[in-house]
Amino acid sequence: MQWRRQFTWRPHELEWRVAMLFIVGSLLFAVGAFPPYSQLVDGRAVGLTFVVGGLFFTAGGYSAFLEVINDNREAGTPFRFWAWSPRTKLWWAAFIQLIGTLLFNVNTIDAMIATFNVEQTNRLVWGPDVFGSTAFLVASHLFWANLRGARRRGEIDDADWWAALLNYLGSMFFLVSAIASFTLETTGEAVNIALVNSGTFLGAVCFLVGSYLGLPPATPDDRRGAAGGPPHPD
Repeated sequence: MQWRRQFTWRPHELEWRVAMLFIVGSLLFAVGAFPPYSQLVDGRAVGLTFVVGGLFFTAGGYSAFLEVINDNREAGTPFRFWAWSPRTKLWWAAFIQLIGTLLFNVNTIDAMIATFNVEQTNRLVWGPDVFGSTAFLVASHLFWANLRGARRRGEIDDADWWAALLNYLGSMFFLVSAIASFTLETTGEAVNIALVNSGTFLGAVCFLVGSYLGLPPATPDDRRGAAGGPPHPD
């Protein structure tokens, strides 16, 4: 399977937008959870990193939803910004993923408010985090199940197969992180802060690589140029 991808500018393509928006969002989540950054940088800056990352996730989730509802759109028909199609597995996957990104927005914004007591933190920060991570896991399972149903052979050589698998793993890591972030009334601290940071970081890395595979594959000219060889003749 070809891992090298193109970082060309294609904002008019929904598939490219989905990949790039999730790449940026995943990168910001990975940076925010990286110990040297989270420990040395001001907490407000760390919180803002997650807030901006969550916004990129939401933009990517909505773009993925648009991609699903406009798939196989006939020429001359208007572009749709919303569609209710609960009979299709892909629609549910994209819709649930979008809901998950919105819950991440609630989680990251509420987490920046430092005046919450333990009960409020678990309700306004931990709750949306757990439900958002669960939504991501359900959506990843639906994407994976749809892909497995459509492609029976050659999965390991398929970039979409790897992307779906990595997103599935990333969702699992996010959910583990969310569960570990539950605040104990006895201490006022998370159950396991190391698991919170490592789960978020590993989940973000999985989504980062999975989103990267959503970019167009590199052409022979790109690979030759990257290796320092002469350009391929037309």
